[in-house]
Formats: sequence, C-alpha cells, structure tokens
Amino acid sequence: MSDQDRPIDGAATVTSETKPRVWSRNDVKKIKGPTPAEAPKSAAGETMEIIKTVVFALLIAFVLRVLLFQPFTIPSASMEPVLSEGDYIIVSKYAYGYSKFSSGLPVNLPLGNDRVMGSVPARGDIVVFKLPRDDSTDYIKRVIGLPGDRVQMIDNVLHINNQPVDNVTIGQAEVADIFGQRAVTRTRETLPEGKSYTIQDFGPGGELDDTPVYDVPAGHYFMMGDNRDNSIDSRVGEMSGVGLVPDENLVGRAEIILFSWEPGASLFNPISWFANLRPSRFFVMLD
Repeated sequence: MSDQDRPIDGAATVTSETKPRVWSRNDVKKIKGPTPAEAPKSAAGETMEIIKTVVFALLIAFVLRVLLFQPFTIPSASMEPVLSEGDYIIVSKYAYGYSKFSSGLPVNLPLGNDRVMGSVPARGDIVVFKLPRDDSTDYIKRVIGLPGDRVQMIDNVLHINNQPVDNVTIGQAEVADIFGQRAVTRTRETLPEGKSYTIQDFGPGGELDDTPVYDVPAGHYFMMGDNRDNSIDSRVGEMSGVGLVPDENLVGRAEIILFSWEPGASLFNPISWFANLRPSRFFVMLD
C-alpha cells in the first residue's frame, strides 16, 4: 500500500456496505405513524380557525372604518363638476380628529360634543358631515366660511368678509337634470388663501344668488355646494336646509374618487356595473 492509500491516523476505512444505519425521524414516523401535532385537524378545529380569521378581519375593518377611512357614494349632483352622482369616494376620518359621529356606525361614540385630536378644516376642503337637523344623514359640501367669517352672495358672486371672491369664467357646458338639458356656466373660483376649484351655475337670478349676510359663530362652518344653483347648503336655514354646521358634526375630509358609475348602475345587476363604468374618474385626487 502506498502512502497515499494509507488511512489517516491509522483509522480503518469503511465502505458503504459496512456503514451503520442512522435512523431518521421519517423512519420513526413510518413505524409509529404521525405525531399528535401532525395529526389531521378535526372539523371542529378547522371551523374554529375560520371563525378566528373572520373575527380578526372584522376587527381590522372596524378599526380602519372608525379611525382612518370611510367610503361614501355621491347620491346627487350638488357638488358638480368636481363630484358627480355615482362617484365612490374615500374620506379620511383622522383629518379633523374624532367626534361622536366619527364611527360611521349606527351607534355614536361616547365623546359628547368634543373632538379628540381635533384640527380645524381649511377653507375650500370638501367635507362629509352629519346634517345638523338629522344626524343620521350624511352631506358633502365645500367649507366656505370659517368661525368668525361673514359670508354673503351678491349678484351671483361669493363674498367673504365683505370682499368678493375672485372668479373667472372658463366655459359653458350642458347638463341634464329634472328640467331636461340645460346650459351651465363653469367658473374658476379662488378663495382668499389661494385655493381654486371649478363651480357651475345656471346664470344670475337664481334663488340663492343674493342672500343676507351670514355670520359664522365659533365652532361652526358655512358649507356650499359647487353646483351653486342646485345645492341645498348653508345658504338655506337649518329648518329646511343645512344651516351652519357645528364642529362636532364633521365626519372627515374627502380625499379621492376611488371609482365611478354612471347613474343607472344597480348593485343587484352586475352587468350594469361594467356597462356604466366611468374609468376617467377612477383614482382622481380631490382638491
């Protein structure tokens, strides 16, 4: 035997035929069967796992809805042209803090008339709020008057604190309402802080084009729709309209149009979902 063939340290060489068998866990399982931990789950156990998953999912959805975001569907044309009937929007609940109306559920939170982590809306924000005379009804309008402001419409021009708001006519359009096809004027309105957005109306001489002065008290807001001649808002008193909106009635700020359907889509008719989709209004950020 050469030096290269000699075993190291004098150890005997072992061939595959003479290696001792090493028992693995799989070999033991073949003899003894599956361990208790690996035994098939019973039907009751699987049902319990499903229940746990559903409960956790509901808890997560509850937290998201109460604390972060809530979806809403726009039911009318009062915020055209920015929001259209059939738009499905997402509202941030944390934007203005939390009040008794923040849950989005039939039961109000036990917060009285206070807001937790509250903050003041900016003039021009699009806000969902509870109607003061009926706190089960949600409205959506734009914040025009802040606490301490004086708001008035004079000859179809918005005035804030005795100053006319800048507005520039940008075009004409045709809209359909209960009176049929009608021409509307679209105007770019710019608030004192610089916020701009498009409004529309049917021209001067409307019922709400000339109003008295509205003094906005502390803790309240003056709301208006962008469709000025087709919006029941703070220009109409609380008995039949919106009136001034208390701070605790604010639900949240509209952030994005998630998707949109033309009027006529029905929840119970899936074919109508696709026939009436408006892809151009999907994922539109709101200003």
